[in-house]
Amino acid sequence: MARRSESGQGTVEWIGLVLVVALAFLAIGAGVGLGVAGADVARAIAAKLVCAARLADTCDAEADALAVQYGADAAALVREHAPTIRYHDGVDYLPVDPDRCREPACASVSGLGDVWRTDERLPATAFTRVIDCRTEAVEIATSSGSDCSGDRAGRIYVQYWLYYPDSRTEPWGERGYHGDDWESLQVRIGTEVDGRASSHRSYNHGGGVRNWASDAGVLRKSGWGPYAGELHVGSASHAGHVDDDERGARSTPAERLRLVPIEPIGESIGGDHDYAVAPPWLKDVYFDPEATGT
Repeated sequence: MARRSESGQGTVEWIGLVLVVALAFLAIGAGVGLGVAGADVARAIAAKLVCAARLADTCDAEADALAVQYGADAAALVREHAPTIRYHDGVDYLPVDPDRCREPACASVSGLGDVWRTDERLPATAFTRVIDCRTEAVEIATSSGSDCSGDRAGRIYVQYWLYYPDSRTEPWGERGYHGDDWESLQVRIGTEVDGRASSHRSYNHGGGVRNWASDAGVLRKSGWGPYAGELHVGSASHAGHVDDDERGARSTPAERLRLVPIEPIGESIGGDHDYAVAPPWLKDVYFDPEATGT
């Protein structure tokens, strides 16, 4: 089993000191009126300090990018609610960054237990998207095209997009195959925390008996249900569940999952892409967090 050693541990006093300094940077940025650019720098410095306190290997550039893209508060929620991914038996490659891997060979993993890098040492990666419909942020969200109407108001949505080089839906053979598989976990944060996972053309919460009408797109459902920090990935097709009794031989711990904001990627690429399926930024749910289609 490919397992890395955990060396070094921060004391309570050290972590507390780092967090105090980080909060001071944020307060200074707000208090002296640095503007958007200055506030982004302050958030980035604060995020780096907090990341140092975590002593995790997913720090630095990741934490900086999350803080700059979403602000310190929303970035903390993105990391807090990142899932531990549990792969059903038959899933033998990890979600990866398509800029670095578009073939099953480079996404493959042979290790068992906790795995967070492919056999070619590429990190398990989730691309994040935030739609902040809370009162203090709703104007920014709506100005960028997001739907915060109705029950969406007052909530913050975090989407975790996972890329796999292909999808093989059993038992359909070639008819169930396509390249470039984008799947998602979506978390809805309000008075309660709910989650749902993409499953073919609709969404699921729990595992167990398959809803073939929903999976085939004949019946689409919202799929929301209580979220406890886990995403279960089905074999071959990578269809997801938020709550499932099935446990495979592999999992990726949440703290080991590399998180990358997807908004700058979608803005730079737009409709010009070479994926076999629509990428996240061209899907309805990217702008309407309550959409029932995947």
